Amino acid sequence: MPLKQFQRGRGEAKRTLVDADDPALKNDLHRAVIERLEDENGLLDDDPTVMLMRVEGLVREYLDARHLALLPQALEPLTREVLHELTGFGPLQPLLRDDSISDILINGPRRIFVERDGILSRVPERFLNDAHILRVVRRMLAPLGRRLDESSPMVDARLPDGSRVNVIIPPLALDGPCVSIRKFRCEALTAEDLIESDALTAPLMRLLQQAVGERRNILISGATGSGKTTLLNILSREIPPQERVVTIEDAAELQLGNSHVVRLETRAPNSEGEGEVGARQLVKNALRMRPDRVILGESRGDEALDMLQAMNTGHLGSMSTVHANSARDALVRLQMMVRLAGFEGTDGLVNQIIATALDLVIHITRDADGHRHVVEVQQVQGLKAGQVLLKRLYHREDRQLGREIDWRKRIEEPA
Repeated sequence: MPLKQFQRGRGEAKRTLVDADDPALKNDLHRAVIERLEDENGLLDDDPTVMLMRVEGLVREYLDARHLALLPQALEPLTREVLHELTGFGPLQPLLRDDSISDILINGPRRIFVERDGILSRVPERFLNDAHILRVVRRMLAPLGRRLDESSPMVDARLPDGSRVNVIIPPLALDGPCVSIRKFRCEALTAEDLIESDALTAPLMRLLQQAVGERRNILISGATGSGKTTLLNILSREIPPQERVVTIEDAAELQLGNSHVVRLETRAPNSEGEGEVGARQLVKNALRMRPDRVILGESRGDEALDMLQAMNTGHLGSMSTVHANSARDALVRLQMMVRLAGFEGTDGLVNQIIATALDLVIHITRDADGHRHVVEVQQVQGLKAGQVLLKRLYHREDRQLGREIDWRKRIEEPA
């Protein structure tokens, strides 16, 4: 809305000073600039400097034609915002370019949060309205051929740069469109990075690297955002280059750097509800591809049974992650997933499958300050009285490691 009027100079019409953050002004300005470019068939130049100058000229023309004025310091930010709206993803553009940001969370036009170094904070960027959010999100999804409307109100997809985007809109999202973006990290973290950040100790990292080298089957557990995939990625890079590895993910994130890696990715159903390819189908297919190891990005359903069977049938050194609150809880989650796959054996037999398949369970957490820590490492020793035997190798409270590890399994047949 106009703030005040003032005289620019002798012979000039009075101009109205306006707020550059006024949603109505922005909306009309965006529309006017787009229409002007369309009238001129004017595609913007590839040179960023030339593009910025061109858009600034159009913004000035818009203001002059309406006898409007901005505070001097407001012109450049508004010009860049219009440019982002034309060529990129609107108010998300600077956030997507900021390498310090790992996650972008949109809870409505004026509630945008980002995660930096594990800490969530609100940012000043905002959309004009719900329609503006949808316009930007649909622009993101357009190259993927994904549909987003009331009949298909949820989308989970991987963007061309590797970032993951999840969108849910009304009528399922009661307060308007909600968007979650997990940005793809071009430079993967290393083992040294985890040690320096105090996520784990150097001796523990050596133990885990040794376990990978000795082809132990590993399960990493933790909550959302705790760093499970990061740790999985780091450990996966310890796999010898001559081994054939097949990875299976919902959205490709792993960066193994191994020349003999086959990457598989699940596929969501199309707008007609057809064409879905789930993780279980891909695990089964992976076993036909002569893998030395199989890496399942996340065990969350019936595919867990096939993954455990792969570990039990010669694909040693395989790895996966699971959402859980502790190492023991991770095994309970696996039991539930095996049941989801339709397995009808006794609980003791389910535990036997788990006990013979897994060698290590690593649990990782994120604290209130955003720091990630490996809290415990449990060795799966075998089965006794129908229960999986665990031996603690490491706990963050004392940070002590056992001297030697006996990897032999002790399996007491369930009744």
